[in-house]
Amino acid sequence: MAETGENETRGVVGRRGAVPLYHQLFLTLRDEITSGQRAYGSAVPTEQELAHLHGVSRITARRCLEELANSGLVERRRRTGTRVIFQTPVRPLEANIDQAVDSLVAFGKNTQVRVVDIGEEPAAASIAQRFGVPVGTALVRAVRVRSMDALPLGEVVSYVPARLGPLITRENLTTTPMLALLRGAGVSIGHARQTISAISADAALTATLEVEARAPLLRIERLVRDAAGMPILLTVAHYRADRYHITLDLGAGDAGSLGASVRP
Repeated sequence: MAETGENETRGVVGRRGAVPLYHQLFLTLRDEITSGQRAYGSAVPTEQELAHLHGVSRITARRCLEELANSGLVERRRRTGTRVIFQTPVRPLEANIDQAVDSLVAFGKNTQVRVVDIGEEPAAASIAQRFGVPVGTALVRAVRVRSMDALPLGEVVSYVPARLGPLITRENLTTTPMLALLRGAGVSIGHARQTISAISADAALTATLEVEARAPLLRIERLVRDAAGMPILLTVAHYRADRYHITLDLGAGDAGSLGASVRP
């Protein structure tokens, strides 16, 4: 079985829209590839697997894979299957971690949170890789929806090691940003790596964020490590591009600072 991305459990295909099913599936896989969820060289599900995962015909799955290949994102070979050949042309920008964390905590305090789900679950391959643990290792997963002025702003999915599970309660997450909870528990934040990309809203995010089908979203993935370099928090957030933007102040001789704000 080919490795699947963390978004494949979503209802990514909507049958009521005007966009053909094969193209909807293409857009979903394209976003996973270009955002780095499917790494260079990784296997893409077969026609049969895609058909089963998304409830479409094999003809639809085949057309999707052909479109990915024609776009230069994957390479299809008869015996070895379909693999990602796209490499993200990204060079990292450095920012001051303390200023960035303070900005993120302040942002969290200025929005309202609805906790959708909290639970311990075995890490899927893509999540385990980020934490550097074996597949199936227990992690705590929390799903929240952030809102402002009674309108949804973004969906935030976070993962922490099971040992930090007692911190992750509905009451805590409703009142306190995740990073503030970690700091309050004595965790020293050492380093974070954040990746920002643009994707199209799938069927599930369309409903959650109250946007039009395939509306543009900002996907923000952030992996936070403690002072010893161990991963302690992975957050994958999808924000409405019409309400959320990010600023990076750059200056000669320093690392700069990161901030986030909401459009009215």
